[in-house]
Amino acid sequence: MSDEQGEGGERKGWFRRLKDGLAKSSSKLVGGISGVFTTKRLDDASLEELEDVLITADLGIETSARLIASLSKAKFGKDVTDEEVRTSFAEDIAEILRPAAKPLDVATDKKPHIVLMVGVNGSGKTTTIGKLAKQFKDRGLSVMMAAGDTFRAAAIEQLQVWGERTGTPVIAKAQGSDAAALAFDAINEAKAAGADVLLIDTAGRLQNRAELMEELAKVIRVIRKQDETAPHDCVLVLDGTVGQNAHNQVKAFKEMVAVSGLVITKLDGSTRGGVVVALADQFELPVHAVGVGESAEDLQPFDADRFARDLMGLN
Repeated sequence: MSDEQGEGGERKGWFRRLKDGLAKSSSKLVGGISGVFTTKRLDDASLEELEDVLITADLGIETSARLIASLSKAKFGKDVTDEEVRTSFAEDIAEILRPAAKPLDVATDKKPHIVLMVGVNGSGKTTTIGKLAKQFKDRGLSVMMAAGDTFRAAAIEQLQVWGERTGTPVIAKAQGSDAAALAFDAINEAKAAGADVLLIDTAGRLQNRAELMEELAKVIRVIRKQDETAPHDCVLVLDGTVGQNAHNQVKAFKEMVAVSGLVITKLDGSTRGGVVVALADQFELPVHAVGVGESAEDLQPFDADRFARDLMGLN
């Protein structure tokens, strides 16, 4: 049996994809840290340079300061190698990420478990829904999808393609239809079908467009008329290539909806993998999955220790 077969093989395959996906981010960090020193005494000047490296890699000012303070406490005034520095950072990053590394779980007492997917245009939200649908179906769950991005014909078609690919029913209406009404009908259909999971897409919204954010609030109000405990998850999908702008998106969406967790996509096309750490540190929200490629298998829950070591080029 090859290492791509069976559950253990799937995990190894995912570990390889994650490592490859983080290669650009890792290369930037490793190069930056080794550029400060290979072996030298850790002093104020080198700590300042290291902090700049971390901030430039999108770990954020607060998280970078925290990592530097920990390194200083343990190693200040001592001769250290770049690998020792990266190991110290990886250990502290893993500690930040462990509470956040939570897969998206389906509540078995909810029929359906309603997941509302939100995010700005281009974040990968619709594709993420299709990938999640496949993964839930692979676990033996019955899944339905609702094409709630009624503004874009392409989004409706994209979700229908995922539906055909995965054998998942898609509830859709014509472009321009009322999104809240579609969500209402989708919940009725999912209940009638006895579906385990209903994944509801929404139109991508710019966080500075108040009327679009208010429309999202309307969708949620209508969903709650069907089930006052719903949506059971409100997942914000973030494009990993936007770096620190992801923080502004989280803040804006949290003001309007009860964001329950994050999915971070497109890390393979970015040197900004450090943003995962900064988001976990600042917002203390679950990071349900990270994406490092186009296929459904390239979106997976992550292992905090493994992610931290990959990011610091240690695996």
